[in-house]
Parts: sequence; C-alpha cells; structure tokens
Amino acid sequence: MDSFSGLESFVRAADLLSFAEAGRALGISASAVGKNVARLEQQLGLRLFQRTTRQVRLTQEGALFHERCRRILDELHDARATMQAAAEAPRGRLRVSLPTIGYRFLLPVLPEFQALYPEVDLDLDFNDHLVDVVEAGLDVVIRSGELADSRLVARRLGPFRFILAGSPDYLAARGIPQSPAELAQHSCLRYRFLSSGKLEEWVLPGMPPHLPAALVCNNMEAMLGAAVAGMGLAYMPDFLARDALGRGELQRVLAEDLTHTGQFSALWASSRQLSPKVRAFVDFVGGGCSRRAELCLCSPESPFFAPAGWLFFEAGSRPGGRPTFLCFATGTPAEGK
Repeated sequence: MDSFSGLESFVRAADLLSFAEAGRALGISASAVGKNVARLEQQLGLRLFQRTTRQVRLTQEGALFHERCRRILDELHDARATMQAAAEAPRGRLRVSLPTIGYRFLLPVLPEFQALYPEVDLDLDFNDHLVDVVEAGLDVVIRSGELADSRLVARRLGPFRFILAGSPDYLAARGIPQSPAELAQHSCLRYRFLSSGKLEEWVLPGMPPHLPAALVCNNMEAMLGAAVAGMGLAYMPDFLARDALGRGELQRVLAEDLTHTGQFSALWASSRQLSPKVRAFVDFVGGGCSRRAELCLCSPESPFFAPAGWLFFEAGSRPGGRPTFLCFATGTPAEGK
C-alpha cells in the first residue's frame, strides 16, 4: 500500500460497522471510506466486508485482518504520541565531550541543569584527544573563535579573557612588572600545546622579542599550581585562576595591558535537527554565559566564571592556515593538528 489510509478506513469501518460513521470519525466522506476499503481488498485479493443496503459485516478473513490491523494501528498511534511528547520535553542521552580537567567547571553547575531537565541523561566524555564532532556522534560542543567547519551550526555564547598572575611571595621577591617589556626579567611559566608542541603566545602590546621560560608544561592546571607555589608568572584564562585569586594565592599584573578576548560558541552538526535536549543545554549555557560575560568585560578585576563549563574544540585558524584548538572551560588551551 502507498499509505495507511486504507488500513485506517478499514479499521474504523470495522470498529463502527458503518462506512458513514467511519467517514465522520476520519473526517472524510463515506464514499472515500468505501473506495479505500475496496482498494485494500483488491490488493489483498480478499473480501473483508459483507455489504448489504442496511449493514456491513466483517467476513471471517476480515475479522482476522481487523484484529491484526488494530494492534498495528494502536502501536503506530502510541509511537506517534511518544515522538510528539519527546519533541515537547527534553529527554534522553546528551553526549558532550570535554577535556579530562573539565570536571572542575562543569560538575558544579550540573545539579541545576538536571533539576531543570531531570529526564536528560548526560554522557560526558572526558578526553584530551582531538575529536571529530560529526563522526564521533556528539550532540553539542563548545568552541571558541570563528566557525571553520561548514558541517557545524553555531550559537554565540559569551566572551572570555586571559590574565597574567603570580603569587604574592613571588611578586614581593621579584617585583611587579610595570610594562610588558619588563617580563623579560621575570620567570615565565609557559604552556605547551599538547598536539603541536608550540608554546602558548602571550598577547600583550610591547612584548619583548624573547620571553624566558622558567617552566614549560602541557597541563594548565599544573601551570596554575606552579604559579601559586611562587615559581613565576603564568598566562591563563581568568576563570581558571578565579578560586586562587579569591583566596589571595595569586595577584593579577599588567591588567590594563591584557585586553585580548575570545568568543565562545555552542556547536552542533548542521545535518541534525536541533533536538529539545540540545536546545535546553545550549539555552542553559548561553543564558548564564551572556549575563556573566557582561560583568567580566565591565570589571577586569572580576574574573569570569564559566557557568556551565567550557569544552575543548577547534577555535578557527591562525595565519598560515593552521587550525587552533582551545579548551578554556578547563583552563587547558590546546593548539591543533
């Protein structure tokens, strides 16, 4: 059959034992019901009804067929109702990939998300390796920078900024730099990108041609610990240093020279319809992001706290065409391929 119209007409007519009543129930004419049933009988090669001028009755074959068709249509109606309900309420597994250290910022706000959407089951992949969003079957990711992958759709969330900080003991012993040029006289803690081996660039005006590296590591959490321990100055996302700054373990320097900002975006595969669970997650992250980002940009002394955790993905391209991968929610930038 080309459609289910024949089955629907047959089942309703068999339920009511009337083509006219079946037509009224289906919103079509009695003649249309009769034609649908006749086509169905022709396709089956069986007579389903005994018709007289006063009544219609099921044949023996029609009664058997009606029993089976009734179960089929009931299942179809249940499936349709289930899908309609799923379209209205976020539910099901939501796959998100983030770096290993991402638990630091994501987990504290997950109780709020789950309280709002208790039927969404989060599947978090803590993974420091680069992943293909589409091939990995991820539902949603967070990226910074310009969208370079045409297979993805983006929604802008909120900005972030970097800070330069050292411990009070270090600054008391080595002095507070008054300009970026003075960084050449300091112990600098440098982050090395895990995939390319390059050092993270410190974006400040008037930087010295050579920036000394007293310590190099490929884990920004470790670099944060080294800064707190008084080993030197560290260049890091502000939300990574939030707690240490609040406890007085770190002190910001050259705040007026650090104006470099980036942009977070939520991304999902363009080939997939935006499901309720993805929309709920993106709205949850985006709503908190936009409010906190405004506070961050207005007050450089108030480090921006990412409300729902920041993830790890391609951030665009640098001169020369090399893609850049960043992880700011976890404090672990990673330059790619």
